[in-house]
Amino acid sequence: MWGLLPVYWHALDATPPAELLAHRMVWSLPSALLLLLLVRRWAWIRELVRRPKRLALVFLSAALISLNWYGFIWTVANDRVIEASLGYFINPLITIAIGVVLLRERLRPAQWTAVGIGAAAVLVMSVAYGQVPWLALFLSVSFALYGLVKKQTGLDGLEGFSADAALQFLPALGYLLLLGARGDSTFTAAGTGHTVLLVGTGMVTALPLIFFGAAAVRVPLSTVGLMQYLAPSTMFLLGVLAFHEEMPPERWAGFLLVWTALTLLTWDALRQARLSRAALRAARTRAAAHGAHGARDARAPAAGTSAAVGR
Repeated sequence: MWGLLPVYWHALDATPPAELLAHRMVWSLPSALLLLLLVRRWAWIRELVRRPKRLALVFLSAALISLNWYGFIWTVANDRVIEASLGYFINPLITIAIGVVLLRERLRPAQWTAVGIGAAAVLVMSVAYGQVPWLALFLSVSFALYGLVKKQTGLDGLEGFSADAALQFLPALGYLLLLGARGDSTFTAAGTGHTVLLVGTGMVTALPLIFFGAAAVRVPLSTVGLMQYLAPSTMFLLGVLAFHEEMPPERWAGFLLVWTALTLLTWDALRQARLSRAALRAARTRAAAHGAHGARDARAPAAGTSAAVGR
């Protein structure tokens, strides 16, 4: 669903990016409230309001995802879907880099190599293509920072989306009312179908987040990580095959480097997951053996006592 979003935004090309972003924000809140009503989950709101520091993090996450949304909508409106896909391809590498710089995390050799190859890819595109892929970097950095802040808030997919939507609603609504008063709104000017699509931006935004949150607690993280490559892959194919964007040799070279880095990163993640499972099985086996040995030791005195009584 995330990978096919460019098709949805492309169908709304009669609406300027800023207005489209405002509609996405405004209609996200009713969608969030409907979903909360269905699952009857409201207790988290009171707890969030009582914790100012946590609420400040939600303000920051809402601002970051708003910037990311606008950048993505702008790429579609300006026929740069391939560059947007690059941004989401390099997002795992940016996330790792942020973990090192801000969280002081330590990387394995394969992860360092993958980050280095990713940096080389950006350099190749910058030199050979004639410009730094600023848009791709903006999308990847803003989304990586959003993920970092989201991790600190501790809210799940639906709760986090609802909190962001509540904070985005009033500014976005004010902007739409201003456009309407000036006669610049496209809400009813481009036909009924266009209006329905604008209203649907809230649910189109909510459903992938909800499904992602539901999947994250049901399948291994290694699988979740692999499946996150589906969205930029779909965007890339749309840019090349559906929107017919240019792919000069230097851009292919940059993408091949990025894909090499992601292949190495995925191999390392799968290998680490396999080693962790093996270590866990070994620990369980040792615990079971220790428990069985302890049980035999506990039974031995009882058996000796019984024999002595018999004699």
